[in-house]
Amino acid sequence: MIRWDNVSVRYNGTTVLGPLSLEVAQGEWLGLIGPNGSGKTTMLKAALGLVEHTGLCALDGADHKSGGDLAWMPQRPQLPDEMGVFDYVLLGRSPHIGYFSVESRSDIESANTALGRLGLEKFARRRLSTLSGGEMQKAVLARALAQEAPTLFLDEPTASLDIGHAIEVMEVIDALRRDDGLTVISAVHDLTLAGRFADRLVLLSGGAIVAEGLPGDVLTEELLHAHYGPGLRVVPDSDGPTVIPMRRSND
Repeated sequence: MIRWDNVSVRYNGTTVLGPLSLEVAQGEWLGLIGPNGSGKTTMLKAALGLVEHTGLCALDGADHKSGGDLAWMPQRPQLPDEMGVFDYVLLGRSPHIGYFSVESRSDIESANTALGRLGLEKFARRRLSTLSGGEMQKAVLARALAQEAPTLFLDEPTASLDIGHAIEVMEVIDALRRDDGLTVISAVHDLTLAGRFADRLVLLSGGAIVAEGLPGDVLTEELLHAHYGPGLRVVPDSDGPTVIPMRRSND
């Protein structure tokens, strides 16, 4: 279980997040949605200990190993241009390799499995600088998956991907969650994808949780208009709500 308990983050004396409290159950997929600057990334970073905060961010579970049970896919990762794709993905195994040790056969197999799950086998020997934006995004996700952590924190995992590849990546994440019991917390801009894949959505606005619940309860025109502005239409569907951007009236 992941828990935020009365968590707040301040930058330069201004509160940008919270105070907020939230729990995520083991095996759940929680989607964080909200307009730009609403606090989605900050909420993820607080849980990972990447930003100073007040309140408690806790990971409950047996056999907790620092750095080993939380995998993080940032929105803007550092990508060494000359590094090979396979070597970059293998970095995901770092929490499992001692300071004076080398990667084992198991580590190499984990990296290859992560590449295969994202269809990146043919790019394994390519340099990162030769990849397209979408291919780089998948390589970053492969690095996170190679860690084989029980909890994934994903900040915009489908950024730079066309809609077809975005769905493919979300389906890979969902399959891993269902097969391996992973817990997933992801910030997602695409509201329709968030509603189709997440078990529960949290809508953030101004650093506060303004709505929480099943996708159909959060993705309503009333809530979206209040926090994203007009121009969004919500169409119910058996797979989840579809959010359609509409042209705003010029009258």
